[in-house]
Amino acid sequence: MNEHDVHTDPGALKDLTDAAAQTHLEVAEDGSPKSYRANRTLKLRVELARQIRRRRTQLVLGFLVLLPFLLALSFEIGQSNPNRRSGGFVDLATASGINFVVLTLFVSGSFLLPMIVALFFGDTIASEASWSSLKYLLAAPIPRHRLLRQKAVASGLLSVFALALLPAVALAVGVTWYGAGEVVSPTGEAAPFGDGVLGVALAVCYISINLFWVAGLALYLSVSTDAPLGAVGGTVLVSILSQILDQITALEDLRNYLPTHYAMAWADLLSTEIDWSEMTKGVCSALIYGGVFTLLAAQKFVRKDITS
Repeated sequence: MNEHDVHTDPGALKDLTDAAAQTHLEVAEDGSPKSYRANRTLKLRVELARQIRRRRTQLVLGFLVLLPFLLALSFEIGQSNPNRRSGGFVDLATASGINFVVLTLFVSGSFLLPMIVALFFGDTIASEASWSSLKYLLAAPIPRHRLLRQKAVASGLLSVFALALLPAVALAVGVTWYGAGEVVSPTGEAAPFGDGVLGVALAVCYISINLFWVAGLALYLSVSTDAPLGAVGGTVLVSILSQILDQITALEDLRNYLPTHYAMAWADLLSTEIDWSEMTKGVCSALIYGGVFTLLAAQKFVRKDITS
């Protein structure tokens, strides 16, 4: 046997013991390692990369790219039908590329866009809980408020990107198929192509802000349940219910307090003289609802029992 083996050589064993005694981890007053920095945990680029690699994110973005092509193909097939006119945005969809974008936003604004936002926010915490990985993230240790914030910011960035991707692809498809002509509103007003592009950009900004209430509600349900489908489905159900109630004229002014009442206010951007009053009310409504739901989500997540 080697004479310097640590198990038999007392001198070698003493050297290892002294080295181990001198190696220690400095800790702060609260017991955490001094090298630990909470703001370095769960970096935003890491969370974004995780979300982008997920199959559901890729499928959603892929569908948004495909949707304008499906709509354009539908109009090409329907051109052989002389009685295809139905009025409003549908009749004007092929008038120009901008009109095609407007129709795309119009047909997707009531269900598809809220569902996408609900998917990104409703799945963010609930999915980690369902995979039993939430407790390990918090044991990393990642502070709860930072974990919720980073995931919410990542979901928000993905939602805004998705909301901008759809009209961007629709604009490319529309200009290719129908040209860069004037944007024509159902009232007969016309505006140059450049003004139409600006109007669409403002419409996307308004829709993004208006859906903040969906994001807040989905985030609250996501921290309240371990079932991602329940969080997403519950948010979409509330959105549909609000739209149904908004159609009941007997409610009169009470409809103004529904979160979806001003969802289509962006259509005023197609007019030559824009009325900002409805959009202003829509922004205020969305910020109030979204802010309340987000605060409730943060409060609930701080107290949530993640060990069960």
